[in-house]
Amino acid sequence: MFDLQSYLLGLGVMALLSLVGWTVSLIKHDVSIVDSLWFIFFFAAAIVYVLQGPHSERAYITLGLILVWALRCSIYITARNWGAEEDRRYQAIRRRHEPHFAFKSLYIVFLLQVLLAWIVSLPLLATGTSPNPIGILDYLGAALALFGMTYEAIADWQLSRFKSDPTSCDRVMDRGLWRYTRHPNYFGECCVWWGLFLLALATGGWWSILSPLVMTTLLVKVSGVALLEKTIVRRRPDYQRYISQTNALIPGPRREL
Repeated sequence: MFDLQSYLLGLGVMALLSLVGWTVSLIKHDVSIVDSLWFIFFFAAAIVYVLQGPHSERAYITLGLILVWALRCSIYITARNWGAEEDRRYQAIRRRHEPHFAFKSLYIVFLLQVLLAWIVSLPLLATGTSPNPIGILDYLGAALALFGMTYEAIADWQLSRFKSDPTSCDRVMDRGLWRYTRHPNYFGECCVWWGLFLLALATGGWWSILSPLVMTTLLVKVSGVALLEKTIVRRRPDYQRYISQTNALIPGPRREL
């Protein structure tokens, strides 16, 4: 059953968090904080949905998965951006929307992220508000989500080690998990949301398929693969060879040229 009241309450909580984040961004003159806040939106929504629901075993399994995922990702992004200038993506947005970007960023950046997070949180609504007993599909979904979190964490760790090496400045990361896909972190993220969808599907929440579809589209066509690779070839000439040899998202054997 689709619980509209809980869903709207989740939207309200995420919107309040975005206002706090926006206020901090005005002080810091840096809207990059929204990247760390993105993950917290989901954990906050999951708490709301669980509190409004029947407190089922499935709800707490999902809440635990989201807690681990949100904390790991948010801490990683925060540590990565600590002390750095505003991300160049947001600098470009700032230039396009001046003057008065400080005010415009509330809806261009923060509230837009809230709207996307609200849509993507649909599986959390289904799992948090359903009284259905747990079954095999739940375990499969939890396993896929946990696999995705682990895969993403390993990929992020490998990339951070690569970037910390001064000799890696102009080189292409093509080792470890990055040997089999150009974006193993995004592949892991997709697995997380398809796994959460399976948990939701076990409740009859077929309508939450919009969540993994939106996330996969964002990661492949909008803010992920397409955006990152738009300029990286100009900055790293060897990246074109990497593209020719390596799958974009789904891991596979390297193609020899």
